[in-house]
Amino acid sequence: MTREYIRTLYAYNRWANHRVVGSAADLDDEQFTRDLASSYRSVQDTLRHILLAEWLWLTRWHGSSPTQSELPDFGQLATLEAIVDRWGEVEAEYELFIDTLTDARLKENLSYKNTRGEPFTQPLWHQMCHVPNHSSYHRGQITTMVRQLGATPAATDLIVFLRS
Repeated sequence: MTREYIRTLYAYNRWANHRVVGSAADLDDEQFTRDLASSYRSVQDTLRHILLAEWLWLTRWHGSSPTQSELPDFGQLATLEAIVDRWGEVEAEYELFIDTLTDARLKENLSYKNTRGEPFTQPLWHQMCHVPNHSSYHRGQITTMVRQLGATPAATDLIVFLRS
């Protein structure tokens, strides 16, 4: 695992997140918040979940493991614009973090606790590969929701990013 691979993976993740946000921008407020009975009930809630998870993992890599009661209330991000603004801050922090990485650091074990306080130790590269994969899973859910709402989702496949 190399820093350049991680840099490409996170460039893809950012690109795909922006494309999904673009699809969400085509929805009206009612569609954006409509309960579609998914893992996270609406497009809004699913975007907030992706953002929270990306923030949480970055926080762990900086040495903090917030518990459930210590998580920020991203539920207060009521508009797509507010979500995008906060996401931009997280993306900038990711860029700075990736700039500090070395190939050797990626292979080192990093300990953290999940939000229930359960301890885990894994190589940093495992954790860093998990984040875009987790985001892809939920972007796929948003794709389905956008279709259910009668709109057209954006393609977010890795191969589409690599071809562009």
